[in-house]
Amino acid sequence: MLLLILAVCGFVVARRRGDAPWALAFRMYLIVGGVIIAMRVVFRIVFGGGQGDVILFTLPQIPLPEWAAGIRLFGPVAVEQLLGGFYDGLRLATMLVCVGAANALANPKRLLKALPGALYEVGTAVVVALSVAPQLVESVLRVRRARRLRAGRQRGLRALRGILIPVLEDALNRSLALAAAMASRGYGRTGPLPARARLLTGGLVILGMLGVCAGMYGVMDGSTPRYLGFPMLVGGLAVAVVGLLLGGRRVGRSRYRPDRWRAAEFAVVASGLATGGLMFLSTRVDPADLYPTLSPLTWPEVTVLPVVAILSGVLPAWLAPPPVTTIDVAPAAAARPATTAPRESVA
Repeated sequence: MLLLILAVCGFVVARRRGDAPWALAFRMYLIVGGVIIAMRVVFRIVFGGGQGDVILFTLPQIPLPEWAAGIRLFGPVAVEQLLGGFYDGLRLATMLVCVGAANALANPKRLLKALPGALYEVGTAVVVALSVAPQLVESVLRVRRARRLRAGRQRGLRALRGILIPVLEDALNRSLALAAAMASRGYGRTGPLPARARLLTGGLVILGMLGVCAGMYGVMDGSTPRYLGFPMLVGGLAVAVVGLLLGGRRVGRSRYRPDRWRAAEFAVVASGLATGGLMFLSTRVDPADLYPTLSPLTWPEVTVLPVVAILSGVLPAWLAPPPVTTIDVAPAAAARPATTAPRESVA
């Protein structure tokens, strides 16, 4: 099922991503996910992977002092431990790839329009942080393309110095330009709001978020008392909303070309809610199918309900409108009629 989730994310990204800088970073998330899986497997091999019935191979064991009792370096490696490391790494890689798919498909700058006024400054900082990795990937691609045009023949570690210095210089120039643009637009001003009101707003938002975290933990954990579950979640949301409404009064914002919600947007949201709801239902119906057993060692089983839940997430590949790329914009701009007549040259 994890591999099916990865396939769904990759297919949706391939169908609906544009050519923006943040859309080109999805490959980096896949590479990082592969590195995470390899590290988890290697970790199981190095720190004793012999807990199991099927021993795959045996490595020379390194003796450790008495104060390190319970820790073993190398030794016998069992198939159960390798699969356990692979499953753990695959879970982390799948979560990372899902986040990377969201970053590749969504414009982080347009997300600022949907944020409440009280979170505008925090959202701006988050958007800047999310844009760092895609911009670095774009800088690396641009530097490599320029090196190929100049017949650069160095590869591997020899080419690292010729790529690293221009990329760092480009990142520094972009940071300075961004700082100047934010300063010119008055970023960080607090407005004519008293300090007591700001403390009240911040306290309500933080208290509400803590209540939401506790409520989510109570909802997902069956052993938690019921009063820490859904009631805590609803109470935390209510307190957070009150804090956001009070904090939004001190920020005056205007929206240029606001994004309209149409049938395609509602269909995409409905498919995502259907995926989450069906997966939550599958955890209640038969949770054993979602966690393959390693003792005894058996093949993972897949039932119909989780597969339907995961496949419902592939619908945005057709429901969402195709992205507008620079290749599509250029012919449209060329075909647009001129608004003014060209001036005649005067001798």
